[in-house]
Amino acid sequence: MELMEIIAKRRSVRAYKSQEVPEEILGRILEAARLAPSASNRQPWKFVVVQDPQKRRELAKAARGQAFVGEAPVVIVGVALEPERVMSCGVPAYAVDLAIALTHITLAAQKEGLGTCWIGAFSQEETKQIVGVPDSYKIVALMPLGYPKDAPGLTTRKPQEDIVCYERFSE
Repeated sequence: MELMEIIAKRRSVRAYKSQEVPEEILGRILEAARLAPSASNRQPWKFVVVQDPQKRRELAKAARGQAFVGEAPVVIVGVALEPERVMSCGVPAYAVDLAIALTHITLAAQKEGLGTCWIGAFSQEETKQIVGVPDSYKIVALMPLGYPKDAPGLTTRKPQEDIVCYERFSE
């Protein structure tokens, strides 16, 4: 699959088969995250890979009861190790760094025939307790990962001329 095809076909998956993800495929997906760029190349992250069914169910409860989170055979928890670091432009570095790495995960998963869903609706405190993340760190997202039960439908996107400006911002 070509990169633009992978990007165009990627969808948020909210229904997963119970089929396990082979370790070699999971390894390639995690390698894509490891290779992601980060501010000053610090790679200030950890990825907690949760495969235990009970822990996945607990994560689903912490994710406001989104049952599909626990049904995926893998949940990747993206953790920022430097949540206080702010880039000189005033933007928190962790949000950008983890967004890039998690996007690498979604695209690598799509290439492998797997689905993902970016989960931002979860209890920070409960999730930290479930996976043992210290208070000084911040969980950025939960990412269920697995084989889709069905093909998610097409999503509409704004036309390029609505989102791109040249030389100067315009509304």
